[in-house]
Amino acid sequence: MIIIRKAEFITSAVSVNGYPEGPEPEIALAGRSNVGKSSLINKFINRKNLARTGNTPGKTQMINFYRINDEWGFVDLPGYGYAKVSKELKANWGKMMEEYFSRRGNLRAVIQVVDIRHIPSLEDEEMHGFLRNRGLPVLVVATKADKISKGQWGKHLSQIAKALNIPDWRMIIPYSAETGLGVPELHQALEEILAMTDEDVESGEQESEV
Repeated sequence: MIIIRKAEFITSAVSVNGYPEGPEPEIALAGRSNVGKSSLINKFINRKNLARTGNTPGKTQMINFYRINDEWGFVDLPGYGYAKVSKELKANWGKMMEEYFSRRGNLRAVIQVVDIRHIPSLEDEEMHGFLRNRGLPVLVVATKADKISKGQWGKHLSQIAKALNIPDWRMIIPYSAETGLGVPELHQALEEILAMTDEDVESGEQESEV
């Protein structure tokens, strides 16, 4: 299991020119605005405020890069799907993500963050399809699991799996930044992903669900 010894914010960027240099593998996080990506990061690395959290959806408008253990990177992508931002801003976010996915050669996998309480939105479905079509390994994490009873998890995860065409709902990790639920499972999954070589990534392109 991954042991977090060091975690630091590196930089924010809006284009490839601002990306940090280095060959370290990266794991990116994608999800709707206010789905809990920053809280997921903070709980995962056991830091309270490394990633900024807030109640205003659409606040993250840049790509935020973090380095873990001086060995690999966490990348928090701008949230998608918030209706109250302008069409121009939405378009800019889309361009940022498209450029990142197409130009970042050290990207190993994407954690797609969804809310366990809700059926995935059209934007969630489109993002999942986009990532799989690019041959990127995708790990779906369903946040806010503490907001519903454990007995309802299977029902909600099954709905998410169906919407995203995931063959088995047990491939989705239920997660709670409040209780720490799912943190060990996420550590284990990322340890396996980070151990993958370039050849492993290429050979797994046809089966991109982690």
